[in-house]
Amino acid sequence: MADRLAASTNSYHTYSLEEALDGMARAGFTSVELASVPGWTEHVRRDADDAELARVNDLLAHHGLTAVSLSGHSDLVSDEGMTEFRKALRLCRALGIGMVTTSTGGHADTSSGGLDEQREAFLARIGPLADEAAADGIAICLETHGGLLATGAMAADLVRRIAKPNVGINYDPGNVIFYGDTRPERDVTAAVELITHVHVKDQVGGAGVWNFPAIGTGEVDYTPIFAALDAAGFTGPCSVELEFQGEPWPALADVDAALAESYRYVRRFVPAT
Repeated sequence: MADRLAASTNSYHTYSLEEALDGMARAGFTSVELASVPGWTEHVRRDADDAELARVNDLLAHHGLTAVSLSGHSDLVSDEGMTEFRKALRLCRALGIGMVTTSTGGHADTSSGGLDEQREAFLARIGPLADEAAADGIAICLETHGGLLATGAMAADLVRRIAKPNVGINYDPGNVIFYGDTRPERDVTAAVELITHVHVKDQVGGAGVWNFPAIGTGEVDYTPIFAALDAAGFTGPCSVELEFQGEPWPALADVDAALAESYRYVRRFVPAT
């Protein structure tokens, strides 16, 4: 059984997949969330051929890592985004990954009318995608990432409307603050029964401040968050994600150190399996 405590390769945003996996393994992780986000962090290309995917598997094996999820963020309010998300599902099938995280996309317009339009466009598309994923045993985890998913409460409402058993929430406390101007320590209870994946991300500075440091060094209180998750019987992946203060990214040695510090902090909440 794969360890629930994982690390996202997005923490190594400007570094190679090899550097990311090496740092994660040395920090103590044995589970990983691979990033495949075109235009941001694409450690696994959406159009990767069989040879490239074999190389990814070889790298994982070399470092003793198991891929437990794929960050496959796509604009799911557009037909083009559906095509991109299907590529992410192909990667999951090829790499034997059972979970894919994504936002809804299209969340630039956050006015009431804009959100209503996005909601209808998203709901018209997510059903068929969920069915395609379910056919291969893949769960879709919608991340609290602004727009329709700015908070756990909003995400829970959307997931209930989708009403697909393989669609749940990827809860990201740092994003709930950054995008939703909401405290995750309280908000998590509105979503906890529907959470299937967690991004363990800290934050400093409040709404709109891009500062996501080593876990335990920021302003997120993870004690009540993990208490709520445990009480609800949550057993999904908890993927550490560091995004620092954006670009330029810290030196590689500093990323490695921050990830190792995060591993030690989070391990107290997520015992080894």
